[in-house]
Amino acid sequence: MKRLFSLFNVVSAALLAAAAYAYTEVQRPPATPEPPRLQLQERQSKPVKVYFSDAQVQTMKPETRSVQVTQDSPSATAQAALRAWANGPQTGGSLPVVPKGSPAPNVWLRGTHVYVDLPESYQRLRYGTSGERMLLCTLTRTLLEVSGQDVTFLVGGKNVATLWHLDLSEPYRAQDCTDQ
Repeated sequence: MKRLFSLFNVVSAALLAAAAYAYTEVQRPPATPEPPRLQLQERQSKPVKVYFSDAQVQTMKPETRSVQVTQDSPSATAQAALRAWANGPQTGGSLPVVPKGSPAPNVWLRGTHVYVDLPESYQRLRYGTSGERMLLCTLTRTLLEVSGQDVTFLVGGKNVATLWHLDLSEPYRAQDCTDQ
């Protein structure tokens, strides 16, 4: 009579058990991953100086605003300042530079340089030279209060020679936008 627990039978039984275990492991549904915990960042209130036009579109009038930022970084503060700028002034005697409901430009900083991407709708405003100067200079002065040495303007993400009348090929500095 042949032996029941021969070496071949024991090895075959072990392989059969390993294959059955592997099959059950493969067929088991994967564990559901735990979703990451949403951590709401606390908003901080930060004062910024935002510039608007006077009624005659001749001088810039500063207005100190308190903006809400989630990061204490110059780029986050600059973007919040441009949202406040696009919303218009809150005090009398100042005029908004863009029509109510206009989108705020996007802004980013690279070292000491500030880049502003104006929406393409700003090209259709058809301001005169003084209105266009007020648009660019109120943006420049507002942003340079936050950070940077100069402001380069893009329209719709592209370099353009002019907005309508004024040259955009060179960056604007604070001394380019002084009131006369």
